[in-house]
Amino acid sequence: MAVEVNKEECIGCSACVSACPFGAIIMDDSKAVITDGCTVCGACVDTCPVGAIIHAVEKKECAINKDDYKGVWVYIEQFEGQARNVGYELLNEGRKLADAMKQELSAVLIGDNVNHLTKEAIARGADKVYLVEGAEFNHFSTDAYTITLTDLINTYKPSVILMGATIDGRDLGPRVACRVTTGLTADCTNLGIDEETGLVAWTRPAFGGNIMATILCPDHRPQMGTIRPNVFKRAEPDFTRKGEVIQVASKVKVEDIRTKLIDIIKVCTASCNLEEANIIVSGGRGMCKPENFALIEQLASVLGGAVGSSRAAVDAGWMPALHQVGQTGKTVGPQVYFACGISGAIQHVAGMSSSDIVIAINKDPEANIFKLANYGIVGDVMEVIPALIEEFKKIK
Repeated sequence: MAVEVNKEECIGCSACVSACPFGAIIMDDSKAVITDGCTVCGACVDTCPVGAIIHAVEKKECAINKDDYKGVWVYIEQFEGQARNVGYELLNEGRKLADAMKQELSAVLIGDNVNHLTKEAIARGADKVYLVEGAEFNHFSTDAYTITLTDLINTYKPSVILMGATIDGRDLGPRVACRVTTGLTADCTNLGIDEETGLVAWTRPAFGGNIMATILCPDHRPQMGTIRPNVFKRAEPDFTRKGEVIQVASKVKVEDIRTKLIDIIKVCTASCNLEEANIIVSGGRGMCKPENFALIEQLASVLGGAVGSSRAAVDAGWMPALHQVGQTGKTVGPQVYFACGISGAIQHVAGMSSSDIVIAINKDPEANIFKLANYGIVGDVMEVIPALIEEFKKIK
């Protein structure tokens, strides 16, 4: 879509110049001219008294045969030979999409000695597993993984690809999408099938989370998207399921990898591994000062859980951003979520609402967090948390 000016009909009234909110229209020789600053908002189209400015639909050309692309793929991200939860979460949702589309569901595994993960991928819903192994995949490499996944797509032509919106997924997804000349919807929070077109409907927050946008990919394949971890639940594995494992040879050459891994320094312990945690203890502005987060860490330690934080605490410099839960932080879905001194703003709730059990501690009985909580304690967190720590220690 573009905005064009019919020079013959333009009367040079300049009404469009003042109407453009982006200053993207100038007058040249008494005729309106659209500059590169145009955002196609259409304000000038509505303003022009003689209809000389119009929305012009650009012709689209698509060289691919979309009928050649079949199946739903889920990229199973792994680290040190262990699959991350998000891959299994997406297999569960991918199974629903594949059934609705009457197509196969396949898992993609790339790594070094990860053949043992194929059984669980099939048990959790995959009909096929595309397996690529090699020493070059021992640690995630942008070059090696991009080349491999791109080759798989060009060879086997899937219709849909689901990937986790993790650090690695957000790196790999856009690069692969660019290589295969398709679009990618990033950071999705919901998936579905558009009834009118039969396309995958990707839903993600837009405009700072004020609205939810639903995006379709009608002209290119595969339809690709990254999905936040913990948005969907994992299905229970059924190890009686049968599936096919397709072993694919790696085409990555040594010279293709432009970076060299020197060392791995683990600066974050299990206390901030929020995506994989079964128990999370989060603190917010109600903790009053950074020193009080020691209580959050103590409670998490006693329970064997991870430490979370609201955005307000991170913005105040009380906690590192790695711990942030919410729309602009991490999306989590633990079995138990403690919200300590957190009011329950919609942005925070968006990141933890899929928790199985929510326990809220807040001195304000009207706090929004109590509307979501399964259990609520109205009281001062500085008194309640130490009491909980002592009681849990006694039980353990």
